[in-house]
Amino acid sequence: MSFAMHVNGRPTGVEPRPGQCLRTYLRERGWFGVKKGCDAGDCGACTVQVDGAPVHSCLYPAARAEGRSVTTVEGLAGPDGELHPMQQRFLDAQGFQCGFCTAGFLMTTSALDEEQLTDLPRSLKGNLCRCTGYRAIEDAINGVRHTEEPDPGHAVGRNLGAPAGPQVVTGTARYTFDVEVPGLLHMKLLRSPHPHARILAIDTAAALRVPGVHLVLTHHDAPERLYSSARHEHPTEDPDDTRVLDDVVRFVGQRVAAVVADSEAAAEEGCRRIVVEYQQLPYVLDPEEAMAPGAPVLHPKGPESRIARPENNVCGEAHGELGSVEQGFAEADVVYEETFRTQRVQHASLETHGCVVTFEPAGQPGEAGQLGEAGEAGGGAGEERIVVRSSTQVPFLTRRALCALYDLPMEKVRVVAGRVGGGFGGKQEMLTEDIAVLAAMRLHRPVKLEFTRAEQFHGATTRHPFLITVKLGAKRDGTLTAIRFRVVSNTGAYGNHGPAVMFHSVGESMGVYRAPNKKVEAYSVYTNGVPAGAFRGYGLGQVTFAVESAMDELARRLGIDPLVLREKNIIGPGEHMEGPLGEEEDLHIASYGLDQCLGVVREALANDTSAELAPEGWLVGQGFAMAAIACGPPGGHIADATVRLLEDGGYDIAVGTAEFGNGTTTVHRQIAAGALGTTVDRITVRQSDTDVVRHDTGAFGSAGTVVAGKAVMQAANALAERLLTFTAEYARTPRSLLRLGADAVECHGRTITLKEVFEAARGKGVELAADGHFGGSPRSIAFNSQWFRIAVDPDTGEIRILRSVHGADAGRVMNPMQCRGQVEGGVAQALGATLFERVLLDEHGEVTTAAFRRYRLPAYADVPRTEVHFSTTSDAIGPLGAKSMSESPFNPVAPAFANALRDATGIRFTDPPFLRDQVWQALAERRGSHYSE
Repeated sequence: MSFAMHVNGRPTGVEPRPGQCLRTYLRERGWFGVKKGCDAGDCGACTVQVDGAPVHSCLYPAARAEGRSVTTVEGLAGPDGELHPMQQRFLDAQGFQCGFCTAGFLMTTSALDEEQLTDLPRSLKGNLCRCTGYRAIEDAINGVRHTEEPDPGHAVGRNLGAPAGPQVVTGTARYTFDVEVPGLLHMKLLRSPHPHARILAIDTAAALRVPGVHLVLTHHDAPERLYSSARHEHPTEDPDDTRVLDDVVRFVGQRVAAVVADSEAAAEEGCRRIVVEYQQLPYVLDPEEAMAPGAPVLHPKGPESRIARPENNVCGEAHGELGSVEQGFAEADVVYEETFRTQRVQHASLETHGCVVTFEPAGQPGEAGQLGEAGEAGGGAGEERIVVRSSTQVPFLTRRALCALYDLPMEKVRVVAGRVGGGFGGKQEMLTEDIAVLAAMRLHRPVKLEFTRAEQFHGATTRHPFLITVKLGAKRDGTLTAIRFRVVSNTGAYGNHGPAVMFHSVGESMGVYRAPNKKVEAYSVYTNGVPAGAFRGYGLGQVTFAVESAMDELARRLGIDPLVLREKNIIGPGEHMEGPLGEEEDLHIASYGLDQCLGVVREALANDTSAELAPEGWLVGQGFAMAAIACGPPGGHIADATVRLLEDGGYDIAVGTAEFGNGTTTVHRQIAAGALGTTVDRITVRQSDTDVVRHDTGAFGSAGTVVAGKAVMQAANALAERLLTFTAEYARTPRSLLRLGADAVECHGRTITLKEVFEAARGKGVELAADGHFGGSPRSIAFNSQWFRIAVDPDTGEIRILRSVHGADAGRVMNPMQCRGQVEGGVAQALGATLFERVLLDEHGEVTTAAFRRYRLPAYADVPRTEVHFSTTSDAIGPLGAKSMSESPFNPVAPAFANALRDATGIRFTDPPFLRDQVWQALAERRGSHYSE
C-alpha cells in the first residue's frame, strides 16, 4: 500500500524515512514556513496543523500523518490567496519582529476557539518569541491595528509595517536555510569532551568508511593562521587566539573535527567513529583563580596575538584614575561597597547559527540570496567564486575574514544574509562560515552547517559573566565624592569581544554620574568555559546592574529618595562623560532626555495604584534604575548607501545592514520616502549582500538607524536634489518651481511622471542615483529608565510583576510602533536574565542547560505589558533627530527589579537570576535570624 498524505491540499505519496519527524519531511518537500528552532518541542516554531489541530512537527512522526490533512502556514490563506483573518491581524498589528516564530504562532492561534482565546497564558505556553515581548502578539490576536498608511512624504514618525510583513505571515520569507540546493552536502562537528587537552592523534579511517561520508577535516587540514571569531570594523580590537581546528582544545564543546556527508545522519555517524587520543591538561573555570600564580596558561602566545598578559590569562585589562578616590572616600560622610555577580546568558535566537556554502560563475551573480550548484568541473575553480549564505549580522566583515584566512581575493567571495532569525549580538561572530568554506573548497561541492539547539549552548557564545565590586562615597546632602569599580569579566576559552566588552562595560555606566574622583580596575580573563561574546548591551547591562543597585543602597543609608539622589548627580545637557579611562572625544550628549526618563518614573510613582493588585499577605515593593548608552560603537562604524530612480518610477535603496527584526529596513524606507516625497510602497531595499550593496560594518552596536540610516538619508537627499535639478533642465523651468511628488514632479502646473524623467535621463546617458556615507562618528547618547512594582509571596518566594513602566530617550522616533517593540523586547529579554535564565556549567566546564526546557526563556505568561513612554527630544547627530534604541532598554531592567525586590523584602540580592527558591530561602533565613534574636 502506498503512503498518502495531503499537505496544504496537495497529495504527496513520498514515504518518510524510518523515524523521520514531520518537520524535516515537510521542509524537504519545500514547505519552509515550518521552522527549526529547538529540536525538542519547546519553542513551537515548527507548529503545523494536522486535521485542524496544532502540533509541534519536530515531535510528530511523519508516518503518523498518513491519510491525514496537514496544513502549514503556506496553506493558511484562502484558495484565492486572501489572507486568513489571523494572518491579517498579525500584519495589521506588526505582531512580529524577526518573524522566525510567527508561523508557529499563526498555526497555534488560528486553531484556538473562543474559550482558548480568553486564556492566552495557557494557550500560548507552547510557543516562544525572543524578540517582541509578546505585547504585539497579544494585540494581533485581539485584532488591534497599529499600522498606518501616511500621505506621500510623511512616513517618518508613523507606524509603518515591515516591508517583509506579507512574506512573514504567509511563510514565504526566506531565512538562511530556506533554500533548495542541488547536490548539497551536510557537515557535522565532533566536539571536545574535555575542558583542556592536547590532541595527540586522530584516527578518521572508520569515519571515512561510513557510506555517504565524503570528507573528514582535522587540525592537520586547517590553516595555522590565528584569528578571532569576533567581527569588528577594526580586527585589531580582538585578540587573535583562534584556529579553524586546533590541536589544543580549551573548553568542553570546542570543535575537534568536521565530517561532511550526503546526509546529516551519515555525518553524525562519521563523528561517532572518529577516534581521538587526548592528553588532558589542567584547567581553570574561575577567573580570579585563572589570574593567580600557578594557574594553567590557556594561550601561551606572543604579542602578535594582542593578548594583554597571556602568562596570567588576562586577555585584556584597563586601569585608570580621575582625581584621587582615596581622598574622595575620606571626604565622604557615607560609603557603600558591595560585590555583585552576573551570570552567563544565552542569546537564544530562534534561528540557530549556520551557513550554506555554494559556488557560482565569477562575474555572473544571481539574484540576491539565490544559491546554485557548483559549475561544471571542466570550468575549474579559478573561474568560479564562493557564495556563503549565512545567518549573520556582519556579512561584509565575514567576507573580509574569510578572504584573510584563506588568502582569497575579495571578488572571489560573496556573502549573503537572508532574513536573519534573531541575533542580539550573537551573530556578530564567525562560528560556522570558516570551517564550512574550508570543506566546500576541498570538495568543490555545496556544504551546509546548521547548529542544533544544543550546539548553540555548547558551541556558540554567551553573555560575559561579571564580578563587579562597586564602592561609592557621598556627602550627607547626596553629592557623590568618589566612585570605584573593580570588574572581572569571564571571557571563557577565547577572547572574542572580551577586551571590547570590558572597556565598554565601565564607560557609560560610570560616566553618567558626576564625581570628582573615579577609579577603574578591569580585567577580561580566560577560563576553560564556553566562550562569551557580544550580547545586547555589550557589558553595560552587567555593570549597570551593580552601580544602580549600589546607588539605591547608598540612598537608603543617606536617607534620601533614590530618585532625588540620581537627579542630584547625573550629568546634564552639554556635559561630557568623564571617566578614569579618558574621554571619548566623539561622544556627545547631542540631545538630552534623561530628565524626561526620570520624570516617567516620578509620574509612575505619583499615580500608581498597582499595589492594590497584590494578594493579601504578600510583600510589595517598587524600584527603578536608569542607564545611558552610546549611539554606536567607538572607533568608527561604516555605512555606505545608494538610492536610485528606477525605470517604473519607483526607487531602490542599496544598503548593507542586515535585517533580523531590528526594523532598519522599514526605517530606511521611511527616511528615503520623506526625502523623496513619495510613499514607502514605491521603494525597494536591497541589503546584506556583498555583491549588490556597498560596505557596511554590520547590524550591531545600535547602528542600524543612526549610522546606516544616516547614509540612506544623505543618499536620498542628494538624489532628490539631483532629480529636481535634472527635471528643471529637462522642462526648462526654474528649479524653485518644482516639487517632488509620489510618482511625478510637479512643475509649475505641469506634471512630469518619474517614468518620463527616467527615460529622459537615460536618453542623455545620465543615471539618476546618489550615494551616502557615514563613518559612525560623532556619536550621541541615549538614555533609559525602568520602574517596577512587584509583589512577593513570603511563603513560597513567588514574584509577581504588578506594573512595569519604561522611559526611553530615542530622539525623534522614526516608527513608534516598531521602536516600542524594540523596547518591549529588550525589557522581556532582560526579565528573562533577571528572573530565571542562566547557562550552567558543571565542575568540568560542560554546559548542563543545553535545551530550552532546562534553560527557561520567558513565555507569554512571564512577561508583563510594559508601559513605554518616549522622551520628546531631537538629536543633533542622528538622522532627522533619531537615536538608537535596540540595545539600551535591556540595561536598566535587572537593577530596577533588584531595587524593587529590596524594597519588598528588605534583602539586597546581588546575584541574578532571582530564582523563586533563592528568594524564599533568603526570606526564611531572615525570619530565622529574627527568631533567634
